Amino acid sequence: MTVGMQQGEWRREARATVLLALPLVFGNLAQSAIYATDLIWVGRLGADALAAAALGVNLYTACMIFGMGLMTAASPMIASERGRRFNSVRDVRRTVRQSCWAAITIVVPLWLVMWNGEAVLLLMDQDPALAAMAGQMLRWLQWGLLPYLFFLVFRNYISALERPRWAVGVLVAGIPVNALLAWMLIFGHAGAPQMGLAGAGLASALTNLLLFLGLFAVMSTDRQFRRYRLLGRFWVADWPRYRAVWALGLPIAVTLAFEVTVFNAAVFLMGLIDKPSLAAHAIAIQIAAMAFMVPMGLAQAATVRVGFWHGRDDPAAAGRAGWLSLAIALGFSIVAAAILIGMPRPLIGVFLDLADPANALVVRLAVSFLAVAALFQIVDGAQAVGAGVLRGLHDTRVPMLYAGLGYWVVGIGVGTLLAFPMGMRGVGIWLGLASGLTAVAVLMVLRWARRESLGLIANVTKS
Repeated sequence: MTVGMQQGEWRREARATVLLALPLVFGNLAQSAIYATDLIWVGRLGADALAAAALGVNLYTACMIFGMGLMTAASPMIASERGRRFNSVRDVRRTVRQSCWAAITIVVPLWLVMWNGEAVLLLMDQDPALAAMAGQMLRWLQWGLLPYLFFLVFRNYISALERPRWAVGVLVAGIPVNALLAWMLIFGHAGAPQMGLAGAGLASALTNLLLFLGLFAVMSTDRQFRRYRLLGRFWVADWPRYRAVWALGLPIAVTLAFEVTVFNAAVFLMGLIDKPSLAAHAIAIQIAAMAFMVPMGLAQAATVRVGFWHGRDDPAAAGRAGWLSLAIALGFSIVAAAILIGMPRPLIGVFLDLADPANALVVRLAVSFLAVAALFQIVDGAQAVGAGVLRGLHDTRVPMLYAGLGYWVVGIGVGTLLAFPMGMRGVGIWLGLASGLTAVAVLMVLRWARRESLGLIANVTKS
């Protein structure tokens, strides 16, 4: 193969990856903006309400991310099937249906956790007043989880078909809807009851329901989607495919749970320090999460592109897709780090009034946290895309072990040591998070490099 032909293949793959990743990134940013809208409104209630919302949202996020990980199995399964048989319909339909069955299965225990959210937070030694406020929010928020999991299944389905733009449109439409509902229900405007934090939970639950219904309407009317007849005979069991969804999705769910719960643990550790640290952490982590939406979208695109070539049994093409995704993520992460270092106060000002003297300590702490967040942008992008390319190969069990080791042994261990015995408080916790992300990034990328260099991409599911 000539150099020109090789360069042409790299360019074509780069174009395909970017075209797929862009709508996924915008969709992730829209989803993050929906959550940020709630925090913006809640921030107007004061630092205590913001701290309580941080506790409630983080417990909800831990439950949601576990379900999200299980639903993620649909993406590499559908992508690989399309690589094997591009016009496959029946196997795609089987995967979508049984992913929905898995959502119904997992949501019941998650509901139980959220319904008892106040008790869970008290077991974690959180402030009783904040735990009570967070518990009220969770009892409304939890009812949006099942429709959101269904929405994720359908989003993964259309992304694996490389038509993710419809989901972006639905998510973008959800931003003003959620902002309006939260404004009405938190503050009691436009004739709605004044519910405070509980209103934020109800607004998010209603928005999740509308997201699901909006994407379902698209799938029911679009000719190319309609031909799959996804929900026909939905009630008929398909135990082999149901078990396959769990076999691939459960390690992904545990991996994401390790990652997200280490950030949740950081929230609870902040709660042991003081309320200003907790409020500052809520703001800084939301800003960092917005930046993470780009590598997250690249990881989702990499899963589809690598999964497609994996199904087609083309190791060279799968290798190109993986390395290109990692390179693009690295470039963005450098830019994001520069922004977090260069302009932290304007970003924080979106959530808090910088001119209010009562917020001065929270702002100062948030600035210091964002300085650390800038440092781990590069490794955060690398670990996300590294996990994404391995999922495209259906390689999920070893990455799950890497996540447990990196996040909970390195991340929490270093963070707790720095924060409390060494007296670095909140900054120490953030340095611990950076250490955990670095460990996971190195392990994920090394595993991908080994698979690619030894030509194990095509037969990874047998190893």
